[in-house]
Amino acid sequence: MNTTLLIMAAGLGSRYGGNKQIDRIGPNGEILMEYSIHDAIAAGFDKVVFVIRKSMDSLFREMIGDKISKKVHVEYAYQEYDSLPGGFQAPADRTKPYGTVHAVTCAKNVISEPFAVINADDYYGRDAFVAMADSLRRLRGTENRASMVAYYLKNTVSENGHVTRGVCTKDAEGNLVKVTETYKILPFPDGTIRDINDDPNGAILDPNALVSMNFWGFAPSFFAEGEAYLSRFLSAESGDPLKKEFVLPALVDTLMHEKGLKVEVLSTDAVWFGVTYKEDKAYVAGELKKLHDQGVYPAAL
Repeated sequence: MNTTLLIMAAGLGSRYGGNKQIDRIGPNGEILMEYSIHDAIAAGFDKVVFVIRKSMDSLFREMIGDKISKKVHVEYAYQEYDSLPGGFQAPADRTKPYGTVHAVTCAKNVISEPFAVINADDYYGRDAFVAMADSLRRLRGTENRASMVAYYLKNTVSENGHVTRGVCTKDAEGNLVKVTETYKILPFPDGTIRDINDDPNGAILDPNALVSMNFWGFAPSFFAEGEAYLSRFLSAESGDPLKKEFVLPALVDTLMHEKGLKVEVLSTDAVWFGVTYKEDKAYVAGELKKLHDQGVYPAAL
């Protein structure tokens, strides 16, 4: 039975200034997602699905896909405007994808088993993949269940600009209660972390708050739910038609409240880091080199 990892790699990386999904950051020129794939295979994943843009196909296969296919079964799905549900037509001058919900639903034809979802440009840590692999085995054959790996907010901010995070609340049983998509989170010189989206002085956030970094575990029934709610989102008249996106934390929160979805928050000691801005690259490269030097990873992946 497959244990599948879906990697969302179709984003434009506008704040980063290029295709950060295929930027070489490791000490031997490794792409960041190679670490996730390495850790996933070690945890028992045996299938990887890449969600990319068609324009990236040849380059992506050359840089990562063909190499990985020697170690694990690989499939591709394409996030384009022609894959929107209900025959929805994007505005002619829209350039952005429609978000992570759309990215996941693009893979509906190549996944029929419980699956994990991650971003291509984040490092999640090997312990996180072990916890998720165990969770996916529990999800097999279930309905209306999901899981997520949570990280501490203080470990996910960038000194180089603001970030967006899904701030999470869980109950005493370890299930997710609420996800609040929080925009423009920024560390301040006084050591506080604040949300400056509505107030330039910022609303102070708990540094130990749990946040989603888009590491989710879903049953295959999630595809139908995702398409239904994406269709509703696209047909709504609210939001800027050229920029609005439907993201996974927002959908999960809606499904919890409208459909009774139960989401297990997985505990792990894994450390997250990623590249939102080009200035983040040097820090991430240094952290990856430390992991190689410590023997967490071999000399070359």
